[in-house]
Amino acid sequence: MANPASSSQIPEVVLGSSTGPKSMPVLAFGTAANNLQPIQLKTAVIEAIKLGYRHFDTAAVYGSEQPLGEAIKEALKLGLVASRDQLFITSKLWSNDAHPHLVIPALKKSLENLQLEYLDLYLIHWPISAKPGKFVFPLVDVMPMDFKGVWAAMEESQRLGLTKSIGVSNFTCKKIETLLSHATIPPSVNQVEMSPFWQQKKLRDFCKANGIVVTAFSPLGAKGTSWGSNHVMESKVLQDIAEARGKTVAQVLSHLYCLFS
Repeated sequence: MANPASSSQIPEVVLGSSTGPKSMPVLAFGTAANNLQPIQLKTAVIEAIKLGYRHFDTAAVYGSEQPLGEAIKEALKLGLVASRDQLFITSKLWSNDAHPHLVIPALKKSLENLQLEYLDLYLIHWPISAKPGKFVFPLVDVMPMDFKGVWAAMEESQRLGLTKSIGVSNFTCKKIETLLSHATIPPSVNQVEMSPFWQQKKLRDFCKANGIVVTAFSPLGAKGTSWGSNHVMESKVLQDIAEARGKTVAQVLSHLYCLFS
C-alpha cells in the first residue's frame, strides 16, 4: 500500500474480542510473495517501519516469519520503535496444523520463528484442514475442519496469552455461522480477498452485524504474483481519479480503505 508519513497518521480500529482493548492499524504490510527472498524482505520491513508501518502480516506457510522476526529485532536494536508493544503482528494457522491438538504447538512455532513472546492476532488461514505433516501448497489430502475443537484451541491460545486476539481468514458467512455456534470467544477478524472489483458486501454486512472486523488481503490486486492480477492497478477509472488528485492509484485506494474501515 501507499507509504504513510508516520504511524500516527494510520487510523486504527478496536478489536472486539481481544484480551483487553486492542487497537489494530488498518494499514498493514503483507509478507506473502512468490520466490521469497529473506534478506530483501528483512530490508523492506525495516524500511517500512521507518516510513510508519506498525502492522505486519505473515503466516506459517509464507516462509516469512523468520525474516520478519529478524527485521523486528533489528528495528528494536536501532531504536526505530521503542518497544515490541508498538508493533501489531498477525500470523496464521496453516491447514496441516488445523487440528485441535496441533493449534497451540503451531502457534508456539510461529512465535519461535518470529522471536516474539506473543502475537497480536492469530488467524485460521482457511476453513479446511489437511493431513498433518509437511506444508504443501496447493493443499492435498484435505478434510473437513473440526470447527468446535480447533476454535476451542484457538480460544485457549488467547487465554494463555500466546496471542492477544484470534480470528479467521477466507471464511464465508456460513462458515462463520458454524464457528459462532461453538464459540465462547468470537473471532475478532475475518481476513479475505477484497478490492474495488470484489467488494464482498454481503460478507462485510454479516461480519459487521456480528462485531467482526473485515480486513482485506491483495487490496491492490497483488499484481505480479501467481494469485493476483493487474485489474486494480491498471484500472482506467482509478488511474483517472489518481491523476486528477495528483496521487498514485495505491494512495487513492489506501485513503478509501481508511475511510471505510
